[in-house]
Amino acid sequence: MIKTLGGQIKEYKRDSFLTPIFMILEVVMEMIIPLLMASIIDDGVNKGDIHHIYMVGIWMAAAAFGLFCGVMGGKYGASASTGFARNLRKAMFENIQTFSFSNIDKFSTASLVTRMTTDVTNLQNSYQMLLRMCVRAPFSLVIAMIMSFSVNAKLASIYLAAVIGLGLVLALIIWKAMKYFTEMFHKYDDLNASVQENVSAIRVVKAFVREEYEKERFRKANEALYYLGKRAERIVSFNMPLMMFTVYSCILGISWLGARMIVQSALTTGELMMLLTYCMNILMSLMMLSMVFVMLSMSVASAERVTEVLREKADIVNPEHPIYEVKDGSIVFDHVSFQYKKSSEKQVLKDINLSIKAGETIGILGGTGSSKSSLVNLISRLYDVTEGSLKVGGRDVREYDLETIRNEVSVVLQQNVLFSGTILENLRWGNKEATLEECKRACALACADEFIEKMPEGYDTYIEQGGTNVSGGQKQRLCIARALLKKPKILILDDSTSAVDTATDARIREAFAREIPDTTKLIIAQRISSVQNSDRILVLDNGEISGFDTHEALLKTNAIYKEVYESQTNVGGDFDENGGEA
Repeated sequence: MIKTLGGQIKEYKRDSFLTPIFMILEVVMEMIIPLLMASIIDDGVNKGDIHHIYMVGIWMAAAAFGLFCGVMGGKYGASASTGFARNLRKAMFENIQTFSFSNIDKFSTASLVTRMTTDVTNLQNSYQMLLRMCVRAPFSLVIAMIMSFSVNAKLASIYLAAVIGLGLVLALIIWKAMKYFTEMFHKYDDLNASVQENVSAIRVVKAFVREEYEKERFRKANEALYYLGKRAERIVSFNMPLMMFTVYSCILGISWLGARMIVQSALTTGELMMLLTYCMNILMSLMMLSMVFVMLSMSVASAERVTEVLREKADIVNPEHPIYEVKDGSIVFDHVSFQYKKSSEKQVLKDINLSIKAGETIGILGGTGSSKSSLVNLISRLYDVTEGSLKVGGRDVREYDLETIRNEVSVVLQQNVLFSGTILENLRWGNKEATLEECKRACALACADEFIEKMPEGYDTYIEQGGTNVSGGQKQRLCIARALLKKPKILILDDSTSAVDTATDARIREAFAREIPDTTKLIIAQRISSVQNSDRILVLDNGEISGFDTHEALLKTNAIYKEVYESQTNVGGDFDENGGEA
């Protein structure tokens, strides 16, 4: 874990090195000042030697160099810690981009957000404390203790007893508080999940009048976080009272014993002042250390969570000698079986054997949970097959460069996503170099041009985050147009026309047949009308092939297909076959 996190310091090694150097210099300067003060009192004030006072005063002014060291330590410490946090966030984000779907399945979205924000901030604060306080506090404590014993071992023993006693009590406080701090980070995930789901689905919440339910859900997550935080802070709050009690007790003890020693000429006034100053240094250093331990202990949980993301290796990577060209859009499933987790006993797809020619249009039909999406996700290698082989263009998909295969296999996923930006910017996700004319042609094929041209700003119309200012059907057509701009050899529509009327659906399919005849088209749909004109139709049932033939042949030979067809046609056809849009 330390090696993984330490690797993110990178260009901030110099700042990380200079910070403790300046902190040590600051402590050295601070430790000299009590000695000079004692000299002024004993050899200057008490003896009436004004020249000595001036000379020592000059040395004290020079010791103010410690202020400069403190400022520089703060400057370099801030630079190192914020840079460290920046590198952590960058490394996590870049690693997440390499994840396959199976990697992403291990982490919730809310958890990843918490790790990249709250957890990284904790590590940033801890790193700064490590560079500054964790160097300053023990160094100051040790030097002050040595100086105190060199002046008067009897009085310095009071410090030693106080340090040991207070150290034990603070260790107990930290130990009891730690379990609450550790649990708090899991509650942050729950809180973030509540907020994220509520904000992203606010329209559904309002449509079903579930505001009170969401408020109660948030209240529970917030209360759990509050309860744990309160318990932890309540325990930690004993630090300061114990600290001040110890400080005042030491001051009283030293003052009382020191005064008696001064009367007995066993101690000078300057030495007593020096011991009192060192007393404050020692106990304040111990207090700083307790804060460092609390912060570092809190950060252990954060460090583990961040390291988990950084160490996660993508399940799907490029082969050693990848292929950079896909010959055509032919697809062959050869005894393919698939399961999401290796430890899972149930297979999602079982012994799939298919051969699809380049340029064919294949409809895919099946009930909910029949693994239609799982089947097509294997083609672009979003997941890898568990058994068997899957070939595209005559070669196993695992032999291709990942970017190459995913550019040639364009997928319009079931959950359509648009990003904040103009329509043109969203379209160019498919091809960042696409011209305006190419974008217009893709939109014409996807029947998206008709509503874009009616918008006041046309292709420069701004799309809100998540595409909230366009309808479901408009969003689907924009996503299809975006996929077409990749000019793929294989186009997969995963239930991507469910929100458009059947007339528009038919026009999209006609445009595909006319304009991109060489592109292999796989269309997952729930409506028979969306697939019945396909070259062949694949019927899936519980992850197995129930039928694979033309519409007419399946009506005669496949009971599942016939049942779906009759259920959709015996009641007068699709409700929207005459037009309209969802």
